[in-house]
Amino acid sequence: MKSVTRLRSLLLVAVCLSMSMANLRAVEAAPGAEAQAALPLLVDLGAGRCIPCKLMAPILAELEKEYAGQLKVVFIDVWKNRAEGERYGVLIIPTQIFFDTTGKERFRHEGFMAKKDILAKWEELGVELKAPPTENKG
Repeated sequence: MKSVTRLRSLLLVAVCLSMSMANLRAVEAAPGAEAQAALPLLVDLGAGRCIPCKLMAPILAELEKEYAGQLKVVFIDVWKNRAEGERYGVLIIPTQIFFDTTGKERFRHEGFMAKKDILAKWEELGVELKAPPTENKG
């Protein structure tokens, strides 16, 4: 019985270390090109055929357009590029990762995330994004 308990403990430690190493590799690997931009970065990891990922697509496009020059938005299809999913330590799609201007991971969210929640998270992280001007229809 003790050997089974010990084996379970070792397995749990191995899984935790593996997850920690994947997250560490993701954080270490992220700065490269992202840090060069000197803009906060939102990386969305998903897949083109995933329903919640499809719901994220127009939100990402809006953010990219409305906050151009203030925020960089990147989508990575992890079904087409599995290595990137591993690089970022993705367990569930979609996953959104928020990086600061130095390339440091500041927050990670799994699942669908509404635009207002993304903007609120940036604000919480201290990133001031200027709202796009509203069109005057007069």
